[in-house]
Amino acid sequence: MKPLPRVPVEAVFPTLAGLLWMLMGASSGFFGFLLSVLPGTLLLAGGVTTVLLPGDERSPQLAALGSVLGLVVAIPVALSVGFWGALLLLLLSGVSLVAAGWTSCRYAPTHVDVPEPPITPELALKVAGDEINLATLWIGRSSPLVRDPARLNEEVEEVRSFFEEQGFLKQPASYHVVPPPLEHPRLLLTRVRDLRYEELRFPSEYSPREGEPGRERWLSFQANRTAYAWVMRHEGKPRPWLICIHGYGMGIPYFDLQVFRANVLHQQLGLNLVCPVLPLHGPRKAGARSGDHFLGGAFLNTIHAQAQAMWDVRRLLAWIRAQDAPAVGVYGLSLGGYSAALLASLEPELACVIAGIPATDLTALTQRLDSPYKLERFKQAEFAWEQIDEILRVVSPLALSPKVPHARRYIFGGAVDRLVPPHEVWALWQHWERPRILWYAGSHVSIHWEPKVRALVREALRDSALVPA
Repeated sequence: MKPLPRVPVEAVFPTLAGLLWMLMGASSGFFGFLLSVLPGTLLLAGGVTTVLLPGDERSPQLAALGSVLGLVVAIPVALSVGFWGALLLLLLSGVSLVAAGWTSCRYAPTHVDVPEPPITPELALKVAGDEINLATLWIGRSSPLVRDPARLNEEVEEVRSFFEEQGFLKQPASYHVVPPPLEHPRLLLTRVRDLRYEELRFPSEYSPREGEPGRERWLSFQANRTAYAWVMRHEGKPRPWLICIHGYGMGIPYFDLQVFRANVLHQQLGLNLVCPVLPLHGPRKAGARSGDHFLGGAFLNTIHAQAQAMWDVRRLLAWIRAQDAPAVGVYGLSLGGYSAALLASLEPELACVIAGIPATDLTALTQRLDSPYKLERFKQAEFAWEQIDEILRVVSPLALSPKVPHARRYIFGGAVDRLVPPHEVWALWQHWERPRILWYAGSHVSIHWEPKVRALVREALRDSALVPA
């Protein structure tokens, strides 16, 4: 981690912005105060804790969230504080957003094999996007067993014993069985905005083994029993396919297709696409938000979710191959990058695997996404995090050997990614024996605007013969 100054000078901006939001809101009537209290409180808290607790990872998250709320609220608050007052608050909120990202860049861990980009306002804005994402993920996030971490410890020990008896800890690949082929899925032609696609659905038929801990809870997620995918395919002769696996919290057609630039891949490059919906996401969700229960207190859910993801995607893969597909590649982002890497350890005949900003440590990811209160509850219960790492081996791409040839493995990661730190991407790169990798000067959410990432994806598709040279 980079050395920090005793007082990060940029902290003055969210502190000043927070004070002004509170003062101007309080002096402009009930309506103005109502609009000002939330951005003001978050900005002030983020700025003050940056000074008092330098290095605290939550501080820039509070400041960034308060800044973006300030940018949104500054327009209606003009009715109470006037044009010039609203303009001042708008400018201070914008500068505070850059300051929050700048502070976060200072905290970003460094790695000897990862290039360290210089901190600039552009880079700070990219990182601020990650901080906003992190803040919204842990605020109000459900963690079903957090009220009884002692019971969770017992459950983890039960599954560890079960896995040990079955030999899964020594041979993680044996945990994954080959699913039956998918023969007659339901396909419905539809569109969202300017994107036309087919909604594919089928009964997943996945079930944890008899006697496996957590089985009954997993099967109680009724909506999750139906698998979904978004399909874009050409008429006429068979074409290569690309499986695009989304990240955590997604599973919504428009966002999934947009994040993969589906129109470019489908129309310009001529690929057929299938975007599977991960378990507990989108129409399969079991909580208030897409992805609830996938990561969190019930770690057995994480195992079953990843196992079912492999089951469903492999069934889709069989369906694709039954259509005489000349080649099939897989491309995943974030949690989808993890899933793509895991699939590449189970399926040897993939044309290529592109693991984008792949999370490889689900234990650490869960800790980053959870609130300090919940983490403290686990700490007080002397929660056995090392046993979590052990049982997650059965779904970890770092515990299985890749079956896709070395020349067709591709990885990219953000040098200042705050959701998936560079060392996690580096770990997969090492495990895969250092294949082609790209480190871009950006964050987790900035991949949508990174030209170097788009160039790497095209390179991978071209070199694996999925698209013409």
